[in-house]
Amino acid sequence: MFDGKNVLITGGAGSVGRVLTRNLLDEDPNVVRLLDNSEPALADLRAEFDDGRCRFLAGDIRDKDRLMRAMQNVDVVLHTAAMKHVDISEYNPFEAVKTNVLGVQNVVDTAIDAEVERLVFTSSDKAVNPANTMGTTKLLGEKLVTAGNKYRGDVDLSLASVRFGNVLNSSQSVIPIFHKQIRQGGPVKLTDRRMTRFFLSFKSLADLVLRSAEYTQGGEVFVRKMPAIRIEDLAEAMISWLGPHYGHDPEDIDVEIIGRRIGETLDEKLMTEREAARALENDELYAIPPETSERTDYLDYPGIEGFDSAETIVRSSENAEPLTKDEIVAILKREMEVPTDE
Repeated sequence: MFDGKNVLITGGAGSVGRVLTRNLLDEDPNVVRLLDNSEPALADLRAEFDDGRCRFLAGDIRDKDRLMRAMQNVDVVLHTAAMKHVDISEYNPFEAVKTNVLGVQNVVDTAIDAEVERLVFTSSDKAVNPANTMGTTKLLGEKLVTAGNKYRGDVDLSLASVRFGNVLNSSQSVIPIFHKQIRQGGPVKLTDRRMTRFFLSFKSLADLVLRSAEYTQGGEVFVRKMPAIRIEDLAEAMISWLGPHYGHDPEDIDVEIIGRRIGETLDEKLMTEREAARALENDELYAIPPETSERTDYLDYPGIEGFDSAETIVRSSENAEPLTKDEIVAILKREMEVPTDE
């Protein structure tokens, strides 16, 4: 799919953009353009990826003219740039709209004008029945991407979205926060004991995005099949594993309940009941086709080879069988650098 292609990754210096770059370079693209609005992050990115196929572009998806230049001769766009933090988006809602809605529309329009072949938008499971600004803007982003398949004209472009849960050990996520608190001897601060989340590894995330670019027929939302974790179990598993590495008796590290943040939900959902009724699946992914109706010709959807009607879908992390603490520790040891005993 990516062999010899020119690829643009928006938000290339973010944690998702970096892992996509690392995996994409193994697929032998011609050029990978990495667009980001943070100059320091781009400088770090350039030091990390000393590869002649990479181009490091300063720019913002709010700037349509910059996008037009960045997208010239591009075959595939992986759109990861976004405001992703629930609390920051809640405090700055229109800034989230400018990036997560207007910015998405800019990406879609410029992809059509540049006659790109594939576009994948990274959404969030918070887009399902959204309870906060960030999730609401991500849902709107999905709608804009799907609609792009209708008004693209005669351009041979397929646009799709991907939803995923929390990425293990991503920056500013709960795992590095818990890690820091354990290193300091606690307390580990938990917002609510009932909270559950879907998690996936960086490798699984990269596979979701890259394979979605390959599978898309236009307008789908792809979802990775993910395990669920009770956040209290995650905290206790991390305390039992990491506490002794920093010279702390796990019994001495308290878990403190501090209350939920504005817009924070107790659980996360993969898709709505309406979406589940038309969902397709293979061994690793769900694909939610665009909604169609006999009364309209909004989108003519042909289906995807290798995907069948989904049979059993656990839509909410609340209802999923959670990982045990031992399973959590095994995953953390695989995904995190094991601390020294210093």
